[in-house]
Amino acid sequence: MTKAKLSRRQVLATTAATAAALAMPYVRGAHAAGKVTVGFWDHWVPGANDTMTKICQQWADKNKIEVQIDYITSQGQKNLLTAAAEMQARSGHDILALPTWQPNDKAAALEPVDDIMGELIKQNGDVNDTVKYLGRKEGHWIAVPATTGSQFKGPCSRIDLLKKHAGIDVQAMYPAGAEPKADGWDMETFVTAAEKCAAAGNPFGIGLGVTSDSVDGVGAFFSSFGANLVDEKGDLHAKSDNVRQVMEYMKRLGSVLPKDAAAWDDASNNKFLVSGQGAMILNPPSAWAVAKRDVPAIAEQCWTHGMPKGPAGRYGPYLPYFWGIWEFGSNKTAAKDLLVHLSAPDNVGKLVAASGGYDLPSFAKLTKFDTWAEEAPPKGTLFHYPDPYLQQIKSIAGAPAPANIAFQIYNQALQTKMVVRYLQGEKLESVLSWAESELEGYSRT
Repeated sequence: MTKAKLSRRQVLATTAATAAALAMPYVRGAHAAGKVTVGFWDHWVPGANDTMTKICQQWADKNKIEVQIDYITSQGQKNLLTAAAEMQARSGHDILALPTWQPNDKAAALEPVDDIMGELIKQNGDVNDTVKYLGRKEGHWIAVPATTGSQFKGPCSRIDLLKKHAGIDVQAMYPAGAEPKADGWDMETFVTAAEKCAAAGNPFGIGLGVTSDSVDGVGAFFSSFGANLVDEKGDLHAKSDNVRQVMEYMKRLGSVLPKDAAAWDDASNNKFLVSGQGAMILNPPSAWAVAKRDVPAIAEQCWTHGMPKGPAGRYGPYLPYFWGIWEFGSNKTAAKDLLVHLSAPDNVGKLVAASGGYDLPSFAKLTKFDTWAEEAPPKGTLFHYPDPYLQQIKSIAGAPAPANIAFQIYNQALQTKMVVRYLQGEKLESVLSWAESELEGYSRT
C-alpha cells in the first residue's frame, strides 16, 4: 500500500498540473465546518498545554469547527508509537506532532504542505537549513515546523565561574538586548576555558554518551570543523582531514570533561548544572528553569549564549519539532488552516511565553519576542537563546548525509562513540576504519 502511494506521488510530481497546483498560494478554506483531530506533544512546562488549547479553541470558535486535542507524552516514546500505529492503520488524528526525524520516516503517508509553507515563509521569514533538511522530501514540504518542542542546545554558562577561572565575561560577550561581541569566541578559546575550569574543579558538563544531548553537542563540534562523515550524495568521508582535525580537538576537550561523561544520559548535564559543579553545559533553558525552581542562587549566575566558532563556522545543535498532516486525514483543509493559525506571529509569541522561553520557532523573523528579553534571573539570561541576530548555523548530527543514513549516525551515536574510543586509547586510524565500516553498513540498509 505504501509503495503504491509513493509511486503515485512520484508520477504526479512529474506532471505540469501538479507543479502548477503546488505553486498556487494557500487559500483559506476552513469554513467547510466539521471536525479536526490533533495529537500534540504533551509539554513538560505547566500551563503550556492550556495555552495551546486556548489558541486552537479561538480558531475553532471563529470557523465553527470542532477541535479535538490529545496531548501525547514522549515518555516511553508513546508519541513515536502513536505515529507508527496511525500510519500503519491509516487512521487517527488529522494533525500529529512529529519529532525531529519523523517527517522523513513517515513521508509516504504525509500530505504535502508546500502551499502553506510558502505563505508562512512570506509572513515569518525563511527557515534554517536544518528545518529544510528534515521537513522536506523529494522537493516538497511534508510538515510544518512547530513552535512547541523545538529547541536549541547552546551553552548555558555560569557567569561567575567563567569569569573567575577563565577570565571570560559571557554577559559582555553576549549582552542582553544587543548584538554579540563574540569574534574571539572560537574553538581554541572554548577548549582553553574548559581546561582552566576543569583545573579549578568546575569542568564543562558536556556528555559523551549515546542519548540525544550528547549526540547533539558532539555533532555540532563535528559540523564546526566541516567534519561530515557522509556527504549529500552518500559518499563516505570518515578518513578526511577534517574528521582527523575534529577528533584531535575532541580528544583534548574530552580529557577535561567529567570522568563519567561517556555514561551520561539526558538528565546528567541538568543535574551537573543544578549541583553547582559545572561551569557550562549545552542545553535548552530547561536546566536553567530547574535551577530557578530548586536552587535560585545558581540560576542567578546562568547565561545562555552562542556556540564557539570553528573552522567551518559557528554551528549549534538544533532539534525542530514538526506538525504533520496525514494524507488519509478526514479534514485536511481545516488541518492546514489550523496550522497557519498556530504559526501566526501573535500565537507563536503566546506559545513561547507559555513555555518560559523554551520553545523555539524556526522562522527568521520570530526570534525577538519579549519573553527571551524579560526572563530572569538574571534578566536577559535567555535573550541570545533564539539567536536573535542569526549568527549561528543550526545543525543536527549526521547531516548532510541522506536522511536514512544520517538518522542511523544520530541514533547509533556514532560520533560520540568515535570520540570515546579515541579517548580510551584506541589508535586514531583504527577508530576511523571502524567508523567507516559502520557507515558502510548504514549505507546498505
